[in-house]
Amino acid sequence: MARTLSLLKYHGRLICVCASLSQSIDLINLDTLAQELATIQQTGSKRIALLGSRHVPITHQNLIEMMTYALVLSGNRILTSGAAGTNSAAIKGAMRANPDMLTVILPQSLERQPHESRQQLEQVMNLVENPANDNLSLAEASYLCNKEIISRCQQLICFAFHESRTLLQTCKDAEEQRKLVTLFYFD
Repeated sequence: MARTLSLLKYHGRLICVCASLSQSIDLINLDTLAQELATIQQTGSKRIALLGSRHVPITHQNLIEMMTYALVLSGNRILTSGAAGTNSAAIKGAMRANPDMLTVILPQSLERQPHESRQQLEQVMNLVENPANDNLSLAEASYLCNKEIISRCQQLICFAFHESRTLLQTCKDAEEQRKLVTLFYFD
């Protein structure tokens, strides 16, 4: 009976893949691994979604802004939403680097956004509003908005707390769609 044996380094761990020709291989896990490795090695531009909590210390916002700035200067397109905190920092960084590389998708109409966010959002060239969601709660509208953002991206970078249910569900949804997900926890 022929056997194949491969050693792969994945997320810092060595994984042994061993299968005989008569055994079925867990193709979903191997497909996911192959897709993530291909995404990591991709040198061209990507569509990167950057989402996160509204409640972020200013020092973290500065880091998120700098990271987004660098991602855009590297040729990546940024997708985010319009909330304060993480998303606002991402918008600042992308706008400073190249406003054409930023798309902001709002959970509801621009009129439903807080005044302090509206001033920044009015400067965004690629702004997508969802007035059909104005009758939904912000949590429901945000979940639908995040699903739309994930459908448009190749990779998700998320900043959340362990109790950020909507964001954590968004990460899970992105993984199920085989997107590369990087999740940072604030706590």
